[in-house]
Amino acid sequence: MKHVLRLSLTALLCLTLMAAGNRRATTIFIIGDSTAANKDISGGKQERGWGMALQCYFDDNIIVDNHAVNGRSSLSFINEGRWDKVLERLQPGDYVIIQFGHNDEKPKADRHTDPGSTFDYNLARFVRETREHGGIPVLMNAVVRRNFFVQAPENDDDEKLRTTTFKDGVKMVEGDSLIDTHGLYTQSPRDVAQRMNVHFVDANRITHDLEQGLGREASKRLHMWFLPGEEPSVPQGRQDNTHYNVYGAHIVARLLADALCEEVPLLKAYRCDADVTVDSKGRGDYLSLTDAMAAIDPLKPCTIQLLGGEWQQPQLPKKSKVRFVLRQGATWVP
Repeated sequence: MKHVLRLSLTALLCLTLMAAGNRRATTIFIIGDSTAANKDISGGKQERGWGMALQCYFDDNIIVDNHAVNGRSSLSFINEGRWDKVLERLQPGDYVIIQFGHNDEKPKADRHTDPGSTFDYNLARFVRETREHGGIPVLMNAVVRRNFFVQAPENDDDEKLRTTTFKDGVKMVEGDSLIDTHGLYTQSPRDVAQRMNVHFVDANRITHDLEQGLGREASKRLHMWFLPGEEPSVPQGRQDNTHYNVYGAHIVARLLADALCEEVPLLKAYRCDADVTVDSKGRGDYLSLTDAMAAIDPLKPCTIQLLGGEWQQPQLPKKSKVRFVLRQGATWVP
């Protein structure tokens, strides 16, 4: 019944906006930590957050405005004034995806919160203030870490993983079962969602099933997990079981886009997909169209979407089955 009520209220708000002649694109704001954040792509860096890739899975009626930041908890996101900046931009009918937990569980006083008390309080504040501005909150719990260790290794700061090399990685034997590292921090968003009648997406379960389904070896492909010499941007390799690479971010973003559309059916009309996305800002699978074309067979059906900017249209064989989709103002160079 509560689910039906949420959908009815959401539908009523959207119909009201349409009746008022408001034709602007709807914005999906994301607030959270490094697992969702936009990343530095200079020097060929491969780390990506799932929120960085989310725009690829919605058409131009949806604008993804990603405010997630590395290392932030629900507490520090508020105290640093980052939440106020979201509220300044938020308009009636926009969505706010709220996903914290990775850093709330860390011991530092400027980040730490407790599930069942301060963590829940901050999540409830995000929900309440989103609604006060006419927005639609969506709570997500934290995505999993790739932890196949019987006992999770000590980890007081996920951000330190970026300064490590492959040889610095944890030297513990892995098993076959993914082991939880978040505890009650995954339950708090669910509890707040139930108590406040909020849309909820179980990102923890979704990513658990993904990583467990792939298994301990194949799941490494989702993360910044590279052998020495395997990836030019990290020549000494890395064992980072928290942060996603390009491939992993897109796999997770696609799954969460599907889950979001199931939870909020009004968004289904704007859900899109392509075989390949090219974006010079790093939101896609490739930064350049040249690299994208080199990775596909032009004689096989393939949809390539281009996000913004000017592009040199490639020469294709006569029997090419490649289809291009120009989005977010993308154009061909005359």
